[in-house]
Amino acid sequence: MSLADQPKSSLRERKKAKTRATIQQNALRLFHEQGYADTTVEQIADESEISPSTFFRYFPTKESVVLDDDYDPVIIEEFKRQPKDYSPIQALRGALKAAFSNFTVVERAAVRKRMELIMSVPELRAASLNQVSNTVNMIALMIAERVGRDSSDIEVLTFAGAVIGAITSVLYYYAQNPDIKIEKAIDDTLLQLEAGFPL
Repeated sequence: MSLADQPKSSLRERKKAKTRATIQQNALRLFHEQGYADTTVEQIADESEISPSTFFRYFPTKESVVLDDDYDPVIIEEFKRQPKDYSPIQALRGALKAAFSNFTVVERAAVRKRMELIMSVPELRAASLNQVSNTVNMIALMIAERVGRDSSDIEVLTFAGAVIGAITSVLYYYAQNPDIKIEKAIDDTLLQLEAGFPL
């Protein structure tokens, strides 16, 4: 299911998710038409028929409207659903396949536009690197729970860092090659990681 279709969400949560998606879609369109630097929060808010203060309730900064998404909880839930006998990387591959298989056409287009912006705007690229530690910690927590180890274990953290590095490389490649099937590219890369990255 797409993020907007999750059945456990209340009506209020679904409205918030819809507003958030609308803000992000309008922002990405304006960034494409006018350029990131020349687009203001006020313009995004106006296009979204909200006030600037409402914008900041959904996104703390202009950068975050590009960098933030709601996919982490979906991936975490899919990861927990994977068979217990799967290795961590098999479980992660299964979780990502399940999450990607439910992306709508609009969600896929938004991911591509966001990656294109992150690649082309220096301040967004720098800000995305600042988010890496949060994502590594998220992956480390998922893996640690599955294997019964501490998330601060150096081997767990190294594994999480390798996974994020591999996925980030694919996302950057996707920004420049939008015709690839991103879910297959990520799965192939994780499979290569599982095999020890033979070249």
